[in-house]
Amino acid sequence: PLRSLRAVDGVDFRIEPGRTLGVVGESGSGKTTLGRAIVRLVPPSGGRIVFQGRDLAALSAEELRPLRPRLQLVFQDPFASLDPRWSAGATLTEALREGTSGERRERALAMLERVGLEAIHFDRLPRELSGGQRQRLNLARALLPRPELLICDEVTSALDLSVQARILDLLRTLQAEEGFACLFISHDIGVIRAISDSVLVMHEGRVVERGATATVLSAPTHAYTRSLLASELAP
Repeated sequence: PLRSLRAVDGVDFRIEPGRTLGVVGESGSGKTTLGRAIVRLVPPSGGRIVFQGRDLAALSAEELRPLRPRLQLVFQDPFASLDPRWSAGATLTEALREGTSGERRERALAMLERVGLEAIHFDRLPRELSGGQRQRLNLARALLPRPELLICDEVTSALDLSVQARILDLLRTLQAEEGFACLFISHDIGVIRAISDSVLVMHEGRVVERGATATVLSAPTHAYTRSLLASELAP
């Protein structure tokens, strides 16, 4: 008989505006499923997902639709998450639902500048951008609707170290300006240490340790967390 699997089991947390909660664990620990369940890309089989006093898990697709702009997810692969046929400008203006075409263009150009891109990138296709530029474009698209929760799923793992650092700096700056809450998912302890205020350590779908990032990563109490830290230090 097939064995049932609980990809995410009994996970609970709260994120305040302007704060970043890191979620760390090895591949298969349930991190990505957790992020996708929050935005209902994966239908939850139980539990509650409370956002602004409403249980997202209980809403119909029609009821959820007006809330979707407030919940944005940035994916791991900066190329696969972009339509290769659409220019950067088309990608951004499609994320806007209000205003004239001229107004949407102006907002898109302003957001390009905020994420460190230039007006010359507006008409470029994803294949004409570097990996770091594509991820900046993905961040711009997610932030244009002015979300209150941004979920970042391994957004730096496909980038080299210098580009990773610039993307993390950009994310911190934008969060300080916009005040959104951020759920930052990563298998990389160093990235979690750099970006998050607090952290959940996940293993086999469960949270095995939680707390302030500095505390958990400097004095872990669970054997699994200690093993993650040991693997970070391994040559």
